[in-house]
Amino acid sequence: MTAHHLEISRLGKTFTTPRGPFVAVEQFDLSLRTGEFVALIGHSGCGKSTVLSMVAGLVPASAGGIILAGKEIDGPGPDRGVVFQSPALLPWLSVIENVLLGVERVFPHGTPAQRRAIAEHHLASVGLGEMLEKLPREISQGERQRVGIARALALAPKLLLLDEPFGMLDSLTRLELQDMLAALLARTGTTALMVTHDVDEALFLADRVAMMTKGPRARVGAVLEVHMPRPRVREAVLEHPDYYGMREELISFLEHQEATPEARAERGLAAIETAASAPDPAQ
Repeated sequence: MTAHHLEISRLGKTFTTPRGPFVAVEQFDLSLRTGEFVALIGHSGCGKSTVLSMVAGLVPASAGGIILAGKEIDGPGPDRGVVFQSPALLPWLSVIENVLLGVERVFPHGTPAQRRAIAEHHLASVGLGEMLEKLPREISQGERQRVGIARALALAPKLLLLDEPFGMLDSLTRLELQDMLAALLARTGTTALMVTHDVDEALFLADRVAMMTKGPRARVGAVLEVHMPRPRVREAVLEHPDYYGMREELISFLEHQEATPEARAERGLAAIETAASAPDPAQ
């Protein structure tokens, strides 16, 4: 049996709060094959981004382990490229200089010309070949996110991590960047794990969709195999005979999480705390 490229085993994260320990994620298990795109979906606050941050090495795990390409993750590293909702470009550097920051770290023995060629190649691959010398304030939000994707892929990462990368974009730009990302990863064969709350985005991009329970103590509740051929064209995806059945399966899972006793208890506790903190109208 071929080993998985990424193995997340019994992963857990507990935070210390004034009210005591809060177990955000518990017994989280997920594996990715080489070249696979997996979307992680769930309600806001369920721990999706916490899981992604642990895989990125930005947040230490409280339990379990993460193995990437046979090596256990114990902190951040250039073997993982990360794209956040906001690309956080350095405003005083040009587009290409922002990409070169990572390239210079990963390829320290390359010549300046070689490193620039790498940065230029990846910026061209996301459609920014004519904007190399522009400053972040001179380009649109969608173009800045393209820079973030180019910056991550320029590291030649073993794993691309995307934390709701299109969440701040308008609908048209979001669709354009989804198409670009799908085509780009099809060419490069990069393994990717993406956090999203968008069911349609998950179905368009992913080979599998991992659904997280609402939490606390969130974990993978179910995994949906997306059996649609690649490369994917949006119109063909929408016309696929299985599309709406898969969409309904994802939505039903999320709706069920809202209806669980744990979720009702969590909402009830929040209501009690709100009422307790409100001023007494009799006073």
